[in-house]
Parts: sequence; C-alpha cells; structure tokens
Amino acid sequence: MGLMTGKRGVIFGVANDKSIAWGIAQQLHEAGAELAFTYLNESMERRVKPLAESLGSTIVLPCDVQNDDEMAAVFAELGKQWGEIDFVVHAVAFANREDLKNPFSQTSREGFQLALDISAYSLISMTRYAIPILKPGASIVTMTYLGSVRAVPAYNVMGVAKAALESSVRYLAAELGEKEIRVNAVSAGPIKTLAASGIGGFKDKLKFAEERAALRRLVSQDDVGRATLYLLSDLASGVTGEVHYVDGGFSIVAG
Repeated sequence: MGLMTGKRGVIFGVANDKSIAWGIAQQLHEAGAELAFTYLNESMERRVKPLAESLGSTIVLPCDVQNDDEMAAVFAELGKQWGEIDFVVHAVAFANREDLKNPFSQTSREGFQLALDISAYSLISMTRYAIPILKPGASIVTMTYLGSVRAVPAYNVMGVAKAALESSVRYLAAELGEKEIRVNAVSAGPIKTLAASGIGGFKDKLKFAEERAALRRLVSQDDVGRATLYLLSDLASGVTGEVHYVDGGFSIVAG
C-alpha cells in the first residue's frame, strides 16, 4: 500500500519530461495515486499524452487556464469519471519574454495582466471549479519561487505574480479550511525546465544557487516531487496556507 493508494487527482502544467510537474507526477504515481493530466494545445498534447500513458493515465484533457469554459470542462469530466478527487497540482506560470528581459519599470500593462492572470489568478479559478468535486481532506498545491519575496534579477513581473500567488494560497486556505481542504505552495530552487529558459542569466542563477545553498547543491525534480507528495498526502493533514521551501537551504543564507 502506497502513501497515495486509492487517491485520485489532476496535474496542470506538465510540458515535457523535464517539467517540475512531471517530477511530481512520478512521485505521486509511485505512491499509488491515479492521475489525470491537462495540456494547453495540440503541440503540448503530443508531449503530454505519451508521458501520461507511461504512468497508466487514461484521462488527458485540453485546458487553457485563461479559458473558464475549458477549466470548467476539466472538472466536469473528472466528476463524471471519478465522482470526487483528492488533490490538484497547479504548476502553471507564464510571462512574456520581453517583460522578463526589459527593466521592471518597462513592464507593459498587457504583460502585467497576462503574467498575473496565468500565474496567479488561474489558481483561484482552478480552485473554484474544483471545489464541488474535492473530497474533505483534499489538498491543493501550487509552485512558487523565491522571487516572490526577493528582487531576483530578470525575474521581474513573474516575481510580482508569484507574490500574488502566495497571497492567494493564504486566502484560499483560510476560506476552504472549514471544508477540510488544504492549500499550500512549494517554493522550489532553480531547476532546468522549459519555463526557466525564458529567464535571463539562468545558468548563472543555477551556479550561484549551487554555490550558496546550505546543502551546496541544486535541487531536482524528485526533491520537489517528494515535498509535494508530502503536502498532498495525509502526512500533512494539519498543514495549510504554507509556502514550503525546497531549495537546498538557499533562501536561509545571507550573501
């Protein structure tokens, strides 16, 4: 019997086998969970479906998190097939490349709105559509980064979006506690992913994190996956509204 045996849930945000969301999916699968996945478009579908099938998943659904109808359709289909679910993983974020590259004061209004919509508001809308089928004791986990509380070079508007995301975690946790639904965030250290490739100087950030982290190493997909597994499982039944750092101790070290 695995830690998640008998539990079912959906993962938003797998782009390829280097995605943090994929590391989470693998850990959940090994712990016995039954998984559903979403994809953004046809190009992503070609990447996500084979990965989902490799874990025995038969539910792979289209979902643009900016489209309320598609979001609602995902949870309607999960309700139809499973009745109820035990967890949701929100691993979705995006900002225009120019809004990451340019000085922060030059962030466009449209770029600001886009980053906040996809990276932060999507957690709120996702939760709203999930609530009717979430079991008591269910858990929601999202992915954040240190740039929410520190001015990280070239992170710019994404840092503001992650700050809004973390605040949303606290407000959702406060609201859903009476329903016995927990909401938490994992703040991962830098990992080579498709999303990270758009951040200027990312290789330098990897080197700096490895040199300065308390553990003197970078974290992996598996590190983040195991921490997320903990937050989604009954081991974290008393934990909600938290930002859990998985960065090798980088966030605690000054200088």
